[in-house]
Amino acid sequence: MPPAASHPTRFLTVASRAARAAGALLAARAGRPRRVETKRNAIDLVTEVDRASERMIHRAVQAAFPAHGFQGEERTRTNPGAPYQWIVDPVDGTMNFVHGMPTFAVSIGLHHEGRPLAGVIYDPMRRELFSGLAGHGAWLNGVRIRVSRAPHLSTSLLSTGFPSAFRRTPRRYLKPFEAFQSCCHGVRRMGCTTLSLAYVACGRLEGFYEQHLWPWDIAAGMLLVQEAGGRLSDFRGRPAQLHRGELVASNGLIHHEMLSHLTTV
Repeated sequence: MPPAASHPTRFLTVASRAARAAGALLAARAGRPRRVETKRNAIDLVTEVDRASERMIHRAVQAAFPAHGFQGEERTRTNPGAPYQWIVDPVDGTMNFVHGMPTFAVSIGLHHEGRPLAGVIYDPMRRELFSGLAGHGAWLNGVRIRVSRAPHLSTSLLSTGFPSAFRRTPRRYLKPFEAFQSCCHGVRRMGCTTLSLAYVACGRLEGFYEQHLWPWDIAAGMLLVQEAGGRLSDFRGRPAQLHRGELVASNGLIHHEMLSHLTTV
């Protein structure tokens, strides 16, 4: 179970309550948003629910920690210079959400001076709350989680995602996908980066890789994988960074095998 009441644990308490409240809104409106718009391109969708979810989370964080910074995918920005920064994806998997496919989540990560401190990912359709606190561990609905112990890529299940740039240069993304698909149990494309990382943390997946990521895609998930005993890096094996845009997450045991397929990307 999470550690007894302390100041860091209050971060998780606030984040968990905010994620559950926003998740209830998502569950009620899945598959039937009133308005669907595009942002950067034709497949980068946003709905009024994304924005309402972000407002709910921002209000909850601001009420509890008014001096903290906040960065939301839907452009909510406050206190950008604060040492504590909440990095939020109010609906990760908006495409799934719009179509009524029940694979989307709320992601809330807290970083302190650039380092991950706390993270929550909430799947409202399965009522699964993944949470983690730096130095204390990671949990699924209050039960401690650990990464898979599968020792080889050949017996692993992976996940990835394709960015909008796929339409311009598909071979760049299909090359590693084909390589992995031919040598592991399979590669899933969930359409929800945050849940992919949560699934690596709890052992449902052995690994995840993706490019062109935003900080809110990975701020909470990176912490979960780290605290569950996994490994994080970029495609070249360098330490993972929030703003680098690419990430490999694994159970640690298959990490070198994964990198061997990615170093030529």
